[in-house]
Amino acid sequence: MIELGKPGMVFNAYEGRMSEIPASETPFPHHAGNIFKIQYSVSWKEEGAEADKKYLNLIRELYSYMTPFVSNSPRGAYLNYRDIDIGISHNGIDSYEEGKVYGAKYFMNNFDRLVKVKTVVDPQNFFRYEQSIPPLPN
Repeated sequence: MIELGKPGMVFNAYEGRMSEIPASETPFPHHAGNIFKIQYSVSWKEEGAEADKKYLNLIRELYSYMTPFVSNSPRGAYLNYRDIDIGISHNGIDSYEEGKVYGAKYFMNNFDRLVKVKTVVDPQNFFRYEQSIPPLPN
């Protein structure tokens, strides 16, 4: 982080009573087995595509550096710290397959259960964005 300069990390402690909540109890599965949730961030005031590229590359470098020290299979992610680098859906015929990529990171084994709910509640996928839960394909 000292070498990179701008990027930062915030550690939110887990464990304690949180670890007693089964992963299948809520859509958020990251209760047990995680000591911290890490938020990676970077901010800048410079404008333009070059500045955007520079600072996004810095945060990606930090994220990559942390790989051996964080969860894996899959590497988890917290939905409220949205990260389009882990995948997006184009909300087309492949939206379920695309959604599985980021869905496994955000929701782990809860993804398919959430897809079933989405299919019942919003089968036309009216309420969507690039990382929403997709409905099952027809």
